Amino acid sequence: MTEVTYPILRTAGIDGMLVTFGGALSEPANRAALAFRAAVDGEGWDGVEETSTSLVSTFLRFDPLHLGHSDLQSRLRELLQSQEWTQADLPEGRRFFRIPTVYGTDMAPQLDEAAEVAGLSRAEAIRTLSESRVRALAIGFAPGQPYLGELPEAWDIPRQQNLTPTVPKGALVVAIRQLVLFSVTTPTGWRHVGQTAFRLFRPDSDTPFVLRPGDEVQFVETPPEQMANMEKDPDGGAEWERIP
Repeated sequence: MTEVTYPILRTAGIDGMLVTFGGALSEPANRAALAFRAAVDGEGWDGVEETSTSLVSTFLRFDPLHLGHSDLQSRLRELLQSQEWTQADLPEGRRFFRIPTVYGTDMAPQLDEAAEVAGLSRAEAIRTLSESRVRALAIGFAPGQPYLGELPEAWDIPRQQNLTPTVPKGALVVAIRQLVLFSVTTPTGWRHVGQTAFRLFRPDSDTPFVLRPGDEVQFVETPPEQMANMEKDPDGGAEWERIP
């Protein structure tokens, strides 16, 4: 079998270009995707209309009548060769959020099950989840919804075999060393371990998606009796600061 060498540059339809930095999620590959997107944005190439990132890739949408495929590929290859992107600095302007979270109780009923699968006690599960500072790796699936990670190796647990019919917006779920914070009420195959009052999607705002790829989050353990007060606050009691 031929070994795949990253990064890989390939077309994605008539007006798309995809740069992939790994075959599976890793911190270096995600770092590279975020940093490379920021670098492309910084170039300000006429004809590039949109950029975005997934867990390990940077996507560009461009006007092929204004900027040809071969020209864009040449520019991208030159930029790729300019540095080792898996070791690049993360983009500027990132933020660190501390989001109050109720773990377990009837608000997040699968904490004990998730802890058992991870081989942790309930107290260990809460401690590791609430102490972990995770990065917003990508936004997707639902408006403003972040995939966050990576968690310690104990949390490399599989998804459920069956779907949970519904979890509320603000639900914190876990699987495969990642957390997802839901922006809408939805079914899920991930285990519901925490509940927040944080509003991720704010359609009436100038910035409807609150979290951005590269932001960092800590889900701080909070007593369940605080939930009523948290729900009165659009930020769900969260605080944030800019990352130097």
